Amino acid sequence: MELKTVDSRLTLTNGNYHSLVHARKPKGIDDKRAYLIGTGIGALAAGCFLIRDAHMSGDKITFLEQLDLPGGSLDGSLIHDRGYVARGGREMGHHFEVLWNLFSSLPSTEDPSMSVLDHFYYTNLDDPNSSNCRITEKQGERYDNGKFNLGQKLARELAEFIMTADDQLEDKSIEEVFSEELLASDFWIYWRTMFAFQNWNSALEMKLYMNRFIHHVGGLTKLDALQFSRHDQFTSFVMPMVKYLQDHGVKFEYGVTVENVVFDLAENKKVATQIVAKAKDGKDISIPLKETDLVFITNGSITEGSGYGDDQTPAPFNQTPAGCWTLWNNIAKQSPEFGHPEKFCDDPEKTNWESCTVTCHDDSVPKYIEKITKRSPYGGKTVTGGIVTAKDSSWLLSWTINRQGQYLGQPENDVVVWVYGLFSDVPGDYIQKPMRDCTGKEITKEWLFHLGVPVNEIEEMANTCTAVPVMMPFITSQFMPRMAGDRPYVVPKNAVNFAFLGQFAETLDDPGRDTVFTIEYSGRTAMEAVYVLTGVELGVPEVYASRYDIRYLLEGAKELLDGEKPDLKLPALIQHGLEKKIAGTDIAVLLKEHGII
Repeated sequence: MELKTVDSRLTLTNGNYHSLVHARKPKGIDDKRAYLIGTGIGALAAGCFLIRDAHMSGDKITFLEQLDLPGGSLDGSLIHDRGYVARGGREMGHHFEVLWNLFSSLPSTEDPSMSVLDHFYYTNLDDPNSSNCRITEKQGERYDNGKFNLGQKLARELAEFIMTADDQLEDKSIEEVFSEELLASDFWIYWRTMFAFQNWNSALEMKLYMNRFIHHVGGLTKLDALQFSRHDQFTSFVMPMVKYLQDHGVKFEYGVTVENVVFDLAENKKVATQIVAKAKDGKDISIPLKETDLVFITNGSITEGSGYGDDQTPAPFNQTPAGCWTLWNNIAKQSPEFGHPEKFCDDPEKTNWESCTVTCHDDSVPKYIEKITKRSPYGGKTVTGGIVTAKDSSWLLSWTINRQGQYLGQPENDVVVWVYGLFSDVPGDYIQKPMRDCTGKEITKEWLFHLGVPVNEIEEMANTCTAVPVMMPFITSQFMPRMAGDRPYVVPKNAVNFAFLGQFAETLDDPGRDTVFTIEYSGRTAMEAVYVLTGVELGVPEVYASRYDIRYLLEGAKELLDGEKPDLKLPALIQHGLEKKIAGTDIAVLLKEHGII
């Protein structure tokens, strides 16, 4: 059976037959140059695939980046006048086939004798992830019981939703599809805070997520399906890719703002002819393109316009789309096939949330952390095992602590905590101000309140911490309701020398089954783009097909019901007749094994 794609130049595969083959050098690769706009995970992965699989010489590859460092949204650093800061973090799973394919061939930062994948694998094998408390209320008291608590009716509603055709969910929001009862359920608290979904976000993307991760439903309450890198995402994921690229002679140009890519658009051929760009000093450094030159475009960014604050200063809310949003807008004016960026970036009131990196400098606060997590935050092992959500927080505050020290060179006594609030526009419960108007110190106090620190100790204890708030106006822009055509295909129809990368490109599988807001999605767009444009003779691994595996579907149904057998609403005689028909068959064995009968 051939897996369907929207571009005949792309082959999709499963199994390891293609992934274990060393790609032959494509014809004509020596005559090509490549320009990659942006240095996020998608662009960096594309550069690695160009070298490893397309055998392009590194000195023919140039990255154009508007910032002063690579990594895009995968940051994590010490800002010397403020403290540690990460705008967000990434949860990983076993079935990130594209990224694991790449990371298996790159030496790790922590131990270059191991691959990135080796180091990641053994980190999580020796210290498996799990959560001892996922949801709190009443200032640090555990709320969750490790169950979804959906019942038959709401579980059936979710099952029907998962089976809805994609085109029936286009341009619809979650709140248009889900009942008020489901939106008030424990399941929705678990889900929305883990993935940062708002009620007004895309019902289609929600459906894709549920199908994509049906094999992880049982691990959602305890988070034992998740895996995390040993150190911050910049150290563990970005640095190995950048080093690999630099070791092969790739050129990185920083402080470059790409304003447009100009195309020659004929009916049967689309060619990029010029990159319009300026240096930091305003000098025109535009690049003419030949048909043999390749350009990979990161269109749109969830962290564009990030505003940073500190202990005394709120993070600014930069609401005007700029940078790669301007680039995409200029590109989209040239053809309807290049998408509709306004669907994603024109309403920052609906696409923002705020995070804050809090660093605890002594053991005063960690004592309260340990009461909730039942684990010491010291010692380099799993602490929260994922986010902890304060259910009764007006900001819907969540927080997480990764293995400490999270950052290379981090002082032994410091504990770095990542805090985020899904609602930035409403007053807090201790600090009577919207999160977006709060300083780092005020956000720290609000977090301490929900952590369970006695009110009369909050002010003093906040002084043992420093914090860096970050306001991100477009952080959930990729979740806005959309329809077919709102995102350009990774390689548009009849495009010969350009491709789109990242969260705002549509993958080439048919139907598209991967989910945005994962670094696997960006990696997938990179592999598709490189393989199609250069003619690499390997297949791209299909999205893990758990939605088509009856075992995972049955197990998911059981987990959503917390182990209770589904009420199939069949008359007793019919049910008895069906049970009699399947008795002694593999179907009966399967249904019994997964608790359905």
